[in-house]
Amino acid sequence: MKRRQFLQWSGVGMVAGVLGTSVLRAAPLRMPGSDATAGSMDAAWFRASRRYANLPFGRIAYVERGEGEAAVFLHGAPLNGFQWRGALERLSAHRRCIAPDFMGLGYSEVPEHQSLAADAQVAMLASLLDHLSVRHVDIVASDIGCAVAQLFLARHPSRVRSLLLTNGDVEIDSPPAGVKPVIEMARAGTLADTTAQWLTDTALARSTFGAAVYARPEVLTAETIAYYVTPLVGSPLRRAQYHAFHLALDANPLAGIEATLKRSEVPVRMVWGVSDSIFRLADADYLDRSFPRSQGVRRVEQGKLFFQEEFPEAIAEEARRLWGVS
Repeated sequence: MKRRQFLQWSGVGMVAGVLGTSVLRAAPLRMPGSDATAGSMDAAWFRASRRYANLPFGRIAYVERGEGEAAVFLHGAPLNGFQWRGALERLSAHRRCIAPDFMGLGYSEVPEHQSLAADAQVAMLASLLDHLSVRHVDIVASDIGCAVAQLFLARHPSRVRSLLLTNGDVEIDSPPAGVKPVIEMARAGTLADTTAQWLTDTALARSTFGAAVYARPEVLTAETIAYYVTPLVGSPLRRAQYHAFHLALDANPLAGIEATLKRSEVPVRMVWGVSDSIFRLADADYLDRSFPRSQGVRRVEQGKLFFQEEFPEAIAEEARRLWGVS
């Protein structure tokens, strides 16, 4: 049964100019950390840099680098803020970069009965920014982080300077069909056990999850897998919350948000992995049509769901352009 679940998972992943559409065709792929700009931000650096904010929601983990105007980076599932290490390395000269871990994922520690739904994540994010004395923020988001970013914009429009959205939830595709088998694994209580096996079988992690969401599954080193998986399965409570996080995805958190997006005055740019089997390029086009101040879609031809780890230079380039910094 477990092997069959892994095979199911291998098909799902886990959860022209500034005003037009541009294309990134990545010739030889570079692994994160393969050049001088990204080499220092490995798992050890992230672990040593991790901080906690004591909020009404619990102890919220985050990593911060840089200073000045703030940018927040919202990760996907089952990842955590480590997903954005390459982007933070490249952008911390321009922004105070903050990468929190969502409740129910990563290293954030929350009480047993804390809601893990997208609305609660929005409230947590607002509380975290208040705690850090951040009033206005640029948001960069992936996967379920895109839903949280849109909801944050809807709830707190005056606090958002810009949105940079990568492959992730939109109202017409949330949850996407490819994530529903994962939700069913959470409902059956098998998702944590399945994920835990990656800690002792790197090859299996790469051939299933990795092959589904990365152009080069070898990005999942044993160190990376451990940083992502260990907090998800470290205790019965964390396993239960890992399941609860995914069960909360079953109801579309973005239902009815389109009208709000169409009234937004915030500049928005999409950077989309074209090879993703979870979120379609049509989802990026939908966002492009929905936001009045959309600056178009940049296509990352080889990119799958979590291309941000393999192509951090694309994220950094588009963020600098959107933010108006050189």
